[in-house]
Order: sequence, then C-alpha cells, then structure tokens
Amino acid sequence: MTYRIVGDWGTTRLRLFRLEGEAVVAHAYGPGIGGIGDGAEAAFAATIGNWLVDGLPQSVTLCGMAGARDGWMEAPYAGCPADAQAWRGVARRFDWKTTPVAILAGLACRHDDDMPDVMRGEETQIFGACELNPALTQGRHLIVLPGTHNKWALIEEGRVIAFRTVPTGELFALLKGRSTLGGEGGVADSSEEAAGFAEGLEQAGGGQLLTSLFAARTMRLRSGRSVSWTMGYLSGLLIGCEIGEVRASLGDGQDIVLIGDPQLSARYAQGLARQGLQSRTMDGEACVLAGLMMAEGRVV
Repeated sequence: MTYRIVGDWGTTRLRLFRLEGEAVVAHAYGPGIGGIGDGAEAAFAATIGNWLVDGLPQSVTLCGMAGARDGWMEAPYAGCPADAQAWRGVARRFDWKTTPVAILAGLACRHDDDMPDVMRGEETQIFGACELNPALTQGRHLIVLPGTHNKWALIEEGRVIAFRTVPTGELFALLKGRSTLGGEGGVADSSEEAAGFAEGLEQAGGGQLLTSLFAARTMRLRSGRSVSWTMGYLSGLLIGCEIGEVRASLGDGQDIVLIGDPQLSARYAQGLARQGLQSRTMDGEACVLAGLMMAEGRVV
C-alpha cells in the first residue's frame, strides 16, 4: 500500500496527514519540536509507527519548526518579497531510510525600522490559501494568522511582500496564568467573557495598552467583575491594540483574510469590525494541507 506523508511540525505539536492519492486517509499527532531536544527523528518515527506496518512512505513533506535551528534539519528562509515558486525552491531535502524528505523553508523580511522578522509554517498556510482561492494571487491583500505569535502578511500579486509578528497569544497566556491581572477560580461564564471582550475592544480604541491593563484587576476589586469578564477584557484589549498598531505599520490591503482556528478568528473579525474593517475567514487546516500538497508538486 503506497502512501505519502505531509505535516506541520510546530513548537507544541506535530500534526501529520497520511495521503493515498489525493485523499487524506489518516492523521497522526506527536510532540512539538520545543520539548524533544535532538530527538526529532525518533519522535517522527514513533508518531508514524502504526503506518510503518505498511512500509515506508513514498515521500515526506514537512513545514514549520521542523526546519528550525533546533528542529529535525535546519532549512533556510526565503527572503521577501517571495512567491510560492521561490519558497518551494529553497526547501531542505534529504533521505530518511531511503524515503525522500522535504522540509519547507520559512520566510524572512526586514522592516523599515531595520528590525528582522521570520515565520515558519504560516507561509505554508498563506500559499495554500492562494492555491485554494486564486483571487488572492491578484491585487493586494492583508492576511492575518492569529495564534501564539500572530502574523500579519501583506500580499501583492501572489507574493509575500512583508509581514509583522505580534506575540499577542503568548502575552495573553502569561497575563492569564502568571500575573495578578488574570485571576483564578470561578465558573466559566461565556456571556460574562463576551461582555468583557467587548469592553476590552472598546478600551483599545484609545491605543493605550499599558495604562489600560490594570483595569483587569481593579474592575474585579472595585466593580465586582468576574474572572470570566477579566479574561474577556484582557483578550479584547490585547487584540484591539494589536489591530490598531499593526495596521499603522503595514497599512490595509484591498481585503483582509483571517486564517486559523475558527473561534480565535471570530474574535479577530469582531475586533476588525470594531475598527470599521471587514474580513473573511479561511480554515487553517485546509490552507496548510493545500500548501503542503502544492509544495510537493500536487494539484489540490
């Protein structure tokens, strides 16, 4: 039985797709690059152990932190502006037990303020989105990829011109779990969280992140707000300030496309709408799979 493997290997999770022809017939999940040290090859083999009963795969194509300096095999960065062809052309290729492996490149750019920026994995979603929706290869677009380290990428005629990374997700996790602003206990209340999120977005309109943060604590102490409200407020404040700040540095595209987790993308869509911007959403898994299949030379 012949099969191929494509996958996204991030810092916290390995996600693999088993392909037979053009169909995904199985998934496998393993540890992220961040916790395995120099054991990437062994972790990959263990993750696909059940599949190896059918023999070695015909090929393996991986994106993400598999190509980082502390990943399986370091892959280069393609410099921006970069189109899909330039990106595909600098993949790192080698053989694993006679199976050809391609670890896809990341992207790198340098901002007007001379600060460097990099991404690994999100570029696969971007080029996959262009494969699924060819209209994205024409004109100017702003693609937003919410996550732990959010990416805002400016696309022109199918090329990634520049991008900004904003560690909003990581900052939220730190504030929630390791600061006096987060709070503990209480029963999760979705309506309270939604109200806090809306108020956080409103407060973010002033663009004053640092002077607005402590309200997450004082509104509990002095106004009886719940922990759920606090979590929503922090999320809304961070997302709202992020949107305002990144728009000022990258500008707006002809349209804004959100790629990622549906729930998190919905929050960004709400934040964008609060600032008068419309957006549309594409599924993150569908985009990464399309990008991986395109990178291995397949038609989606």
